[in-house]
Amino acid sequence: MDFGKVIFMSDLDGTLLTDDKKVLERDLRAIERFREGGGLFTVATGRGYSMAKRVVNELNVDLPCVVFNGAAVFDYKIDRFLWQCEIGSQAREYIRRITDMFPGKLGIEVLHKQTVFVPFLNQTEQEHLEMENVIPDRRDLDEIPEGGWLKFVIAAEPEDLDELQKVVESGDFTDAQWVRSAPHYYECLPKGVDKSRGYAELIKILGAKERFSVAAGDYNNDLALIQKANLGCAVANALPNVKQSADLVVCDNNSGAIAEIIDYIESL
Repeated sequence: MDFGKVIFMSDLDGTLLTDDKKVLERDLRAIERFREGGGLFTVATGRGYSMAKRVVNELNVDLPCVVFNGAAVFDYKIDRFLWQCEIGSQAREYIRRITDMFPGKLGIEVLHKQTVFVPFLNQTEQEHLEMENVIPDRRDLDEIPEGGWLKFVIAAEPEDLDELQKVVESGDFTDAQWVRSAPHYYECLPKGVDKSRGYAELIKILGAKERFSVAAGDYNNDLALIQKANLGCAVANALPNVKQSADLVVCDNNSGAIAEIIDYIESL
């Protein structure tokens, strides 16, 4: 297939990035070849503005990116949001309720445009911030400004999140979109928002509706994106349900999955 007819969006963690958060040279070369052939390449990540910035710069992504698990489209070249969908005012009350139910067990990260607020810190959240080299704003929950909340992330041990997920799914936390984005992270997004929504908004912004769409991912927060793309791809390390939903399963994230997908596109 002519790369000039394709738009390709990849997840970062567990897909394009290796387990140690690196980008393989093989994948970088393949992405460069894809772009030189006229292909449009960008990323769709659960990361917010600051946590995605390092990787976007390393990849030299020249298109807007889908960030906050689909709640925003951000153009790093001009440092501006092109589209965003904010979570409602109920989010603050949701945080209050779940932290009361699981006292001392949950880390909470409120992603507010270009600021990461952390009103509740635990070891899992501390390790997450250190890994991404992010300095958070550590103010109390009630001191976080109104408006501009794109999502919040709950960081905890998997067994605690399993219990929390059961509570959320059986209760009245319905005025939002909930997704498990990793074993240690459970996220609350604006209702009706996922990566496929962000991808659709990006395609409108770029005027790329006629292009053949490709998406790649590994976890539940990538599922809608993979299902709605013309070619949905899963890496070998993806969850079983993600692989079952994909049109193509390639090697794992430590072995050059993006390069393998680009080779496959070229062979079509």
